[in-house]
Amino acid sequence: MQNSKLFAPLTSLQWVDRNSLKPNDYNPNKVSKENLKLLVQSIMTNGWTLPIVVRKDLTIIDGFHRWTVAGQEPLYTALGGKVPIVIVEHNEQSEDIYGTVTHNRARGTHLLEPMKAIVKKLMDSGKSVEEIGKQLGMKPEEIFRLSDFSKEDFLTLMVKNGNQHSKAEFFTNI
Repeated sequence: MQNSKLFAPLTSLQWVDRNSLKPNDYNPNKVSKENLKLLVQSIMTNGWTLPIVVRKDLTIIDGFHRWTVAGQEPLYTALGGKVPIVIVEHNEQSEDIYGTVTHNRARGTHLLEPMKAIVKKLMDSGKSVEEIGKQLGMKPEEIFRLSDFSKEDFLTLMVKNGNQHSKAEFFTNI
């Protein structure tokens, strides 16, 4: 291989005891409780798709929130207390910090128009507001804002899909 450094972390992929890892002391990324629930939902639905990135001493460079939710139920039991890791070899702590920040920043943010198109596509395919909300971590109000439905059409859709809430309950923040 021409650049073995690019492939090196994946050659170290392994499942280890979650409790053997330790967080770093500089991660600037914060995640809300709602998004931590969404992370659990994602792992339970899709399986564990991204290993935790650690340095040789098992300090986390990227994946602190995956590590956090893996220590809670239902994931701790489901995973047998294990998490997948890859090891990166950095010579200086600055490289660890660069790794943490660039991993976080490279994930980007969701733009409004593409999210509207996603919600429309899901609704057009017959997915319920409840299912979309559960799978994407959205409240009905957020789905409404991203949909092209009128309030009345959206309420009709909510009732048709089994939600028995009043208009006031759904639109107090709109």
